[in-house]
Amino acid sequence: MLAVVVPLVLLANGLAAGVLVGTQLGGWPLLLALPPDRYVHAHAFFTHRYDPFMPICLVITIGGDVVLAVGAPGVVPRLLFCLGALLVLVTITVSITRNVPVNRWLRTLDPNDLPADFAARDPRRYWGSWNRLRSVCALVALLANCLALAVLV
Repeated sequence: MLAVVVPLVLLANGLAAGVLVGTQLGGWPLLLALPPDRYVHAHAFFTHRYDPFMPICLVITIGGDVVLAVGAPGVVPRLLFCLGALLVLVTITVSITRNVPVNRWLRTLDPNDLPADFAARDPRRYWGSWNRLRSVCALVALLANCLALAVLV
């Protein structure tokens, strides 16, 4: 079981964390620098690229972490897999409750005809703060999963 689940968890967690880090390093600074109409257009472009890839990676990670937290030999690896699962759960929760609603709202907007109050409602700082939190959580989850593997071998 460990020979299959551990690599799957590391792959899924690594891909999810990598996408989130890529967003922090490249996508987010670009989105922040764009004028509002270009931002709405670019944001819609990015969000369509990551669904359903990101949710699938996160669900695989949390499911695998739970399996490993129950079945791994030793207390330390189990605790580390629990920590990984908890951090991925936070990542999913932040995504669903904070980032996804903004993504959905932005998809309803026409970049060529933004609402008059868009400047007051511009979600970039809000979305960016929550994206940073979920990126850190996914990265720390990956670290916890790698440490658990290191303890196992």
